[in-house]
Amino acid sequence: MQNLLHDLVKLLEQDDRLVVEGQLLKNKIVELALGMDSGLIRLLLTHEGIRHHFFTDIDGVLVFDKIKFQQFVSNKEFLPDSYTSFKNKIGLTADTRYLTDSKEVVLAWPYKDCVLEGGQMKEDAKRNEIFWNETLAPDQIDRLLSPKVLTSFRRYDKDGEHKVSSISLDDNLIVKGNNLLALHTLRKAYAGKIDAIYIDPPYNPDSKSNTFCYNNAFNRSSWLTFIKNRLDAAKYLLKRDGTLIVAIDENEQAHLGVLLKDMFPEHETHCVTIVHNPRGIQGVNFSYVHEYAFFVIPKGKKSISNKKINGNDIDWSPLRNWGGESERTDAKNCFYPVIVENDKIVGFGDVSDDSEHPAQTVKFGKQFHIYPIDKDGVERKWRYARQSVEEIANLLRAKKTKAGYDIELGKDFGLYKTVWADTRYDANAYGTQMVKSLVPDCIFDFPKSLWNVYDCLYATVANNKNAIILDFFGGSGTTAHAVLELNKDDNGSRKFILCEQMHYVEKVTIPRVHKVIQNNKCDSFVYCELLQANQEFVDRIQAAKDTKELQAIWYEMQDKAFLSYKVDPKTIDPASADFNTLSLDDQQRILIEVLDKNMLYVPLSEVDDETYGIRSEDKKLNSQLLGRR
Repeated sequence: MQNLLHDLVKLLEQDDRLVVEGQLLKNKIVELALGMDSGLIRLLLTHEGIRHHFFTDIDGVLVFDKIKFQQFVSNKEFLPDSYTSFKNKIGLTADTRYLTDSKEVVLAWPYKDCVLEGGQMKEDAKRNEIFWNETLAPDQIDRLLSPKVLTSFRRYDKDGEHKVSSISLDDNLIVKGNNLLALHTLRKAYAGKIDAIYIDPPYNPDSKSNTFCYNNAFNRSSWLTFIKNRLDAAKYLLKRDGTLIVAIDENEQAHLGVLLKDMFPEHETHCVTIVHNPRGIQGVNFSYVHEYAFFVIPKGKKSISNKKINGNDIDWSPLRNWGGESERTDAKNCFYPVIVENDKIVGFGDVSDDSEHPAQTVKFGKQFHIYPIDKDGVERKWRYARQSVEEIANLLRAKKTKAGYDIELGKDFGLYKTVWADTRYDANAYGTQMVKSLVPDCIFDFPKSLWNVYDCLYATVANNKNAIILDFFGGSGTTAHAVLELNKDDNGSRKFILCEQMHYVEKVTIPRVHKVIQNNKCDSFVYCELLQANQEFVDRIQAAKDTKELQAIWYEMQDKAFLSYKVDPKTIDPASADFNTLSLDDQQRILIEVLDKNMLYVPLSEVDDETYGIRSEDKKLNSQLLGRR
């Protein structure tokens, strides 16, 4: 922010209308900005950084965000740091102003205009986040979200683990690291290329099972900000006609629905109920057996494929019409023979001449010609004309009767309903137990049923065998498993991208997906990580068992880590009596706060910096996948 503020001041000082006695007139600046003054806008456009932060490129036209500019100019005196202006205040707002300032009322959450890094690495690790305000901290946000270097590349196929000599967008990918930063790292390479996004984010329940441990003073606000930041990034990767699926439970279902409709106004949003735990989760008043899946799809378009219906569940009905307007004379081209041989339909005869009046079943050698004549001998018609019946031949069957055969129509597909109830969605049988069968030492809690995810993906990409599917809450790897099963079932070539920052990725996610590939005897994936800088110290601090270990880490940090400019290292002394009186949790928190959060990972722009010792092989792979920066 300091650089942007300095540059803006110097630039505005060039406009004589804005300066009196050497001082900039803030009110005059705001007045001209809100009035879209051409001179001011022309001046702002001359500076690349300011143009980047206060103008949006829409189809080649730069649009001035006067509200964002006004907030920046108006608030710099009152909020010099990077925290949101809503940090300690919750209320009803309109255009970021509280009720006292506006007659139009909307409900806003405190951190809506912020970026939440979300650097939790373990499910039981609580973390107090910095909320970077989009208006007041654009420089910090740009640094935070800049693409990062990828490292530790490994390829897995049916034959085991291998070094990676080359990589492309045709590879399946599992990325370990902060998912927000991973999305921004992949942004350029995959922009507008993702066909479907499926995510199963932290559910944020009001119980001990909550794994969303960020800043619980504003738990819902933090959760909404956390999700919004990631959806903002993922939306850029999604194709214009792509589909987003978000799994959620009752705790945030209502709020998530509002957020999705706000973020995707040009899309339809549908909420499907899925019975995933038929035994129920015991509550005081109700036992919950279901969760939800939001489908965000292009508006006014058939985006959801037809549901497959198992053979035993097909509802068969006569191909022969009945009731009103069902006789032969009502549609002459619907009276023709269906040819049956060995109890199978093998073809269709020509439309019968008006003078022909055959029996319902006529035998010709090994074949039978079946006509639409009912048991009373009334000549009726088939439900499909002769010129179109072959298109649905696969939906027909010959049913043997005492008189010969009847022809029946049974659709093995249909529209998805908004309530999914099937034993295959049971998260215990087809989630927990299935994962443990693949990874016996699995430590992952509550994996999704494979078939829950499979059916969600089938509904969106069944007709696209080359689809790319993204899941940036990779978890135990259920989405990758589902993609591989889809490909196995229809010989498809769909690809998956998983992002997962929790440490179990190497003990659960990779082994599971690799085992599926070995079982299927085909396909492969590339694993890589965001190259750590300060994050390495965060991990070591969180893993430290005592103060002595923290002291050793601190001395190393002073030499190798990127420390926050807000902290004077001389004021931190882990050997002092004051520091030793603190709890281990507080000692860890202090040392983590000293680190510059914008340097948790190495920026891609620094890939050639010898300080980081990045191998030439990794540089080549980064260039192949992400391009040069």
